[in-house]
Amino acid sequence: MNESLLLTLILFSPLLGALAVLLVPGKNNRTILWTAFAFSLIPLALSIYMWVLYQAAPAMDGEFKFSVSVPWFSVVHSNYHLGVDGISVPMVILTALLVPLCILASAKVERMRAFMALFFMLETGVLGVFLSLDLLLFFVFYEIGLVPMYFLIFQWGSPKGKREIHGGKVLPAREYASFKFMIYTMAASLGMLLSIQLIGVTMGTFDLTELYTKWVALQPGDVLLPGVTAGTVKAIAFWAFFLAFALKVPLCPLHTWLPDAHTEAPTAGSMILAGVLLKQGAYGFFRLVIPLFPQEMQAAAPIIAVLAMLAIVLGAYAAYGQTDFKRLVAYSSVNHMGFVVLGIAAVAWAAGSTDAGLKLSGVVAGSGAVLQMFNHGLSAAAMFFLVGVVYERTHTRNLKEIGGRIWQYAPIYGGVLIFSSMASLGLPGLNGFVGEFAIIRGAWPIFTLTTILSMLGLLVTGSYILKGIGSVLHGPMNPKWAEEHPADGHAHSAVGHDAHQHDAHGHDHSAHVTNPLTLKKRHWMEITPLELAVVTPLMVLMLLIGLFPAGLMQVINHTVTTLWGK
Repeated sequence: MNESLLLTLILFSPLLGALAVLLVPGKNNRTILWTAFAFSLIPLALSIYMWVLYQAAPAMDGEFKFSVSVPWFSVVHSNYHLGVDGISVPMVILTALLVPLCILASAKVERMRAFMALFFMLETGVLGVFLSLDLLLFFVFYEIGLVPMYFLIFQWGSPKGKREIHGGKVLPAREYASFKFMIYTMAASLGMLLSIQLIGVTMGTFDLTELYTKWVALQPGDVLLPGVTAGTVKAIAFWAFFLAFALKVPLCPLHTWLPDAHTEAPTAGSMILAGVLLKQGAYGFFRLVIPLFPQEMQAAAPIIAVLAMLAIVLGAYAAYGQTDFKRLVAYSSVNHMGFVVLGIAAVAWAAGSTDAGLKLSGVVAGSGAVLQMFNHGLSAAAMFFLVGVVYERTHTRNLKEIGGRIWQYAPIYGGVLIFSSMASLGLPGLNGFVGEFAIIRGAWPIFTLTTILSMLGLLVTGSYILKGIGSVLHGPMNPKWAEEHPADGHAHSAVGHDAHQHDAHGHDHSAHVTNPLTLKKRHWMEITPLELAVVTPLMVLMLLIGLFPAGLMQVINHTVTTLWGK
């Protein structure tokens, strides 16, 4: 294969999947599902191939591998420029991995053809962000991902719930959440778009590899526009970029759109939102903000570290205060992404230091932040899927209503939930520990007090994780789950139809069905084999990275060291 075409194939192969599901004849959802799943494996296979090639010959001295650059918008000097390094490669693989799992998790959605087509469009938008090396192209893909996510929440979100807005008007909760998601993210992106245009016009190019030297070389006193110096322009552009990416991460107090979007999104939507869409914000700091605004980022690093600490602590407290299982997991994302931003602040501050020890600590923190982006994508996707599994059976996310010794009825589900929860918690031996430990180790010599205060968030993290596990799996027995039939007569598995068997009259006689894994009777609350197939790859990676992080960490660390450790 021509290596220069590899990234283009990865980027646009999901659109081939979208076209395929639109052309599937008839209305057989099963055919649409498996067609979508088969095509989703194409970008995954290509991404794995890219990983193998990259490991054999990683990017050196700040270069990008598998680069392709051809004229795209010649009038404004914008090119179709793609490339990867040790920061973008893990994000591409994470995206390509999660999409097939999200598709399997969506076996019960209505209007499946449109759902799958939108999901493939979303994948292309996300991949474009991680592959683009042109500022204008980056922004186009950054915005493309918003539209499919808006419709996934608006059309396939939770049908329950109402929200009252200004004037006493009542909206469906999913309509409110989708509108809030779109308005928040687009409003924050407006300043970034204006800054991108300003940079491109004044520099005569949108190419990042050129801007890394030309834009940074501008002196504060240089006049870019009549009466406007480069220092002023850089300061305005920096805060515009910062606002856009801080909201996407999201940082406190810009996080309020996230719990609503997560709570109302379909299960697969929450998986991809937490898994990769939030990572676009952190990735933007690594790819654009730190390289283009090193002095501004170093000056703002203490403020950013404090905001990260607030996200860690307040996100954890907010998660602990929730009675909605999905909302608890949503706030946990604010908590965990706070650690990522703490690592970003540390590497940004240390990059401008002449102290070799601080530079090393910054590299450790930065490498840990990129690794934690990948790790959180795995654990958050698993947690949101497991929330969806129990919701499909109980038709409630209220921990007080769910609680009732579910582990007694669904021991496999209970084991999977505990495993995934411990990975999210950061238990040594699982992936969450490695990334957060590296961040804390690196940030400690740089922002000691802020790091100490962040440890309060770790304490509360354990509390909300245990609260979720205890409420779902333990406690007094809930008599509803012991009944021969689901309480509302129509509970079903999150994926597939094998949890129920019906007679000719449509009556359910399958509170217990045969588990093909054990050949024993499985309670209707138990996780199904197809659901287990969704979460198993995530669990395997959580364990492998927890025990053997060096393979992934070396790729990340090489790039971070090259960019900010020398």
